[in-house]
Amino acid sequence: MKAIKRINAWSSPRNVSTAFMYAFAQRQDTVVVDEPLYAHYLSKTDSEAAHPGRDQILASQSRDGQRVVREVLFGPYHRPVVLFKQMAHHLIHLDESFLSNMDNILLIRDPRAIIASYSQVISNPVMADVGIEKLYGLFHQLREQGRLAAVIDAKELLLNPASVLNQLCHCLGLPFDERMLHWLPGPRPEDGVWAPYWYATVHRSTGFQPYQPRHYELPENLKTLAEQCRPYYEELYEASLKA
Repeated sequence: MKAIKRINAWSSPRNVSTAFMYAFAQRQDTVVVDEPLYAHYLSKTDSEAAHPGRDQILASQSRDGQRVVREVLFGPYHRPVVLFKQMAHHLIHLDESFLSNMDNILLIRDPRAIIASYSQVISNPVMADVGIEKLYGLFHQLREQGRLAAVIDAKELLLNPASVLNQLCHCLGLPFDERMLHWLPGPRPEDGVWAPYWYATVHRSTGFQPYQPRHYELPENLKTLAEQCRPYYEELYEASLKA
């Protein structure tokens, strides 16, 4: 039996990660799984951020990250490709050796955009909440292991979804599928129980929304956080696929 291609898409929050997951869900050869380590993260984090739907999330998934790795990330699937939408900050208090047996994608976005959006739902985020420093660490770790397939920047993806996804599929050794560019509006069965709090915009969409430049006004404490994130983001952006 042919081995399943298992792909982690590691993202910062408030990125294009849900739309990215929906794109892969259109492929006939792919199963998608939404943030399987969220309950593990909530049960282990020291963050004071209040996550909406916390009790529902903890009830919907195993809190044992190692069990999730064994039974979900390396579980059986009925299609030859499985993509796991993952948040980089969920990767805490967990043996990360499994990463070397999977393909990994990093999804990045300008930190000012992330923080402006994230702080509307979770107040006063800190570096550990936004995941950029963790993505930076994963970038170097996975590149050394030869398990980093690609870095995808949200702006570049939205500027030309067909071009960036075509390049990504080549990096993954998969054929590009035009169906990845469009989906039906509304929730999907793969959505996590947290979808009502976070996915309203993508549920109204039928594809990747055209990139719209915006200016983000941040309070002083969040400006400081954005500047702390900036050097990590800039190095990651240099390595990203370009439209």
